[in-house]
Amino acid sequence: MKSGNHTAVSEFVFQGFSSFHEYKLILFVVFLTLYFLTLAGNVIIVTIISIDRHLHTPMYFFLSVLSTSETVYTLVIVPRMLSSLIGLSQPISLAGCATQMFFFITLAINNCFLLTAMGYDRYVAICNPLRYMVLMNKRVCAQLVWGACSIGLLVAMVQISSVFRLPFCEREIGHYFCDIRPVMKLSCADTTLHDIINFIISSLVIVVPMGLVLISYILIISTILKIASAEGRKKAFATCASHLTVVIIHYGCASIAYLKPKSENTRDQDQLISVTYTVFTPLLNPVVYTLRNKEVKDAFQRVIGKKPLA
Repeated sequence: MKSGNHTAVSEFVFQGFSSFHEYKLILFVVFLTLYFLTLAGNVIIVTIISIDRHLHTPMYFFLSVLSTSETVYTLVIVPRMLSSLIGLSQPISLAGCATQMFFFITLAINNCFLLTAMGYDRYVAICNPLRYMVLMNKRVCAQLVWGACSIGLLVAMVQISSVFRLPFCEREIGHYFCDIRPVMKLSCADTTLHDIINFIISSLVIVVPMGLVLISYILIISTILKIASAEGRKKAFATCASHLTVVIIHYGCASIAYLKPKSENTRDQDQLISVTYTVFTPLLNPVVYTLRNKEVKDAFQRVIGKKPLA
């Protein structure tokens, strides 16, 4: 229990990037540019997939859902972060903080399990190509998306009820959004049990989907290596390259952020790590899936009229 006289607080104030005060204008311009690119890129991807019938497949259905989720994910965090960089940040109520944390956790976990569903889709496409449309029918795809969303909602409710049951006696959050660890640091109660619960949940929602993706790719690579022709192997690897790139960066950032000891990094280091998965990672989908994916590039050219519709 933290000692001293405390008055229960009803709102929080973000300290944001106070340690980088002299660079705030530069950070604002950089983050605003990346934010617009993220929004534009994800909207373009969703639009192309919905318009072009060549992309009406399970793989691109999952990609459109992931792009939509990433768009909402950035809307929850980035606008308030940008306003704080130019001095327009306002205090956030406990209810507002809980709401932001709820959507952040829900969407972050949803994205993790959507990537797992996409890994399973690639496994079926390469390892069971003749049964692909049977195993990955519309009902199965919808169930996988609903399952990913349900897990996110359930975990978020558990986390929110655990964190906001604590009494808070400090109001300055050493972060730019309501993440779990920075908020728990404001409590005047012993948070040891809550820290353990948070670590266990974080481990499960990162390690389990990451493990499932790893198993999928072990089976995929095993199957690809059995393909006789070099051209066939190259084509099979190409269908997985974009997804695998996003998976490695996504789970890598999440592992660094939530599976490291809480005292290992300084506040500034924690913020810089958080920037990678709240600002840079959401930009991965439009960048990777447009620059490295021939089908999406061809569909984009068809949509803008530079290629004839087949």
